[in-house]
Amino acid sequence: MLANAPQASLPIIAPTWLAPDGKLDPAKLLEAFLAFWRQHGQPLLKSTHYHEIAPHLVLMAFLHRVVNAGGTIEREYAIGTGRMDLCVRYGEVALAMELKVWREGETNPLRAGLAQLDGYLAGLGLDTGWLVIFDRREGLPDLAERTTTEPATTPAGRGVVVVRA
Repeated sequence: MLANAPQASLPIIAPTWLAPDGKLDPAKLLEAFLAFWRQHGQPLLKSTHYHEIAPHLVLMAFLHRVVNAGGTIEREYAIGTGRMDLCVRYGEVALAMELKVWREGETNPLRAGLAQLDGYLAGLGLDTGWLVIFDRREGLPDLAERTTTEPATTPAGRGVVVVRA
């Protein structure tokens, strides 16, 4: 419900994240999200009244557009831990995400995020996923300039993609 305002303000997005056989392609989904975030993230962050969770709402709004054609988004809120887990299911494909926010005065959430994602992946029986770190510290370049990805390995050796946005 909280993602409704950002979702309603999203532009029409072509489903470039589907493989020719109609299955969800996580690599193409990541590419589509990064392009979307770089172009629309900054204004959409201001479209919600809940500034503390605005990045989460924008990502969920984007993902709702993805799953509208037959998928689901499962959410696990870890209140008080500074995290949120998402699992996108589209047909036979499941994609797990750990969302973290890096706020002013806090340490880099990478290590904790990788450990949390590792546990989430183990619980879902998955070998890979995304750790999305929304950097909300002051004095950073625009979103388009600082949004990057990098491969990482969880403590149990799972290969994941770290998204810094």
